[in-house]
Amino acid sequence: MSEASQDNYKNKEEKLPTNEMIKVIDYITISKNSSWWTAVVLAGDEGKKKVMLYMWYKKGDKWSRKQKFTIARKSDWVAYKEAVEKMFAKIE
Repeated sequence: MSEASQDNYKNKEEKLPTNEMIKVIDYITISKNSSWWTAVVLAGDEGKKKVMLYMWYKKGDKWSRKQKFTIARKSDWVAYKEAVEKMFAKIE
């Protein structure tokens, strides 16, 4: 694992700018700079966990959600991943 990748697993002291109704269990920052923050978030309660992909942008001194994509079932992820890989194959 590269140093940059390892850094994504560190520094979780900073609270994610998710809605307060979202119970964040864990997250991995994919990228973050002064304007944009993307992360994969594990959220939910026991028995009802889901993975969400978030993108926020900085508006003044506050983070605002730009996009959110929820993956509720692992079987859904398999289909999404297969479709994305097929699209990438067309650009390589």
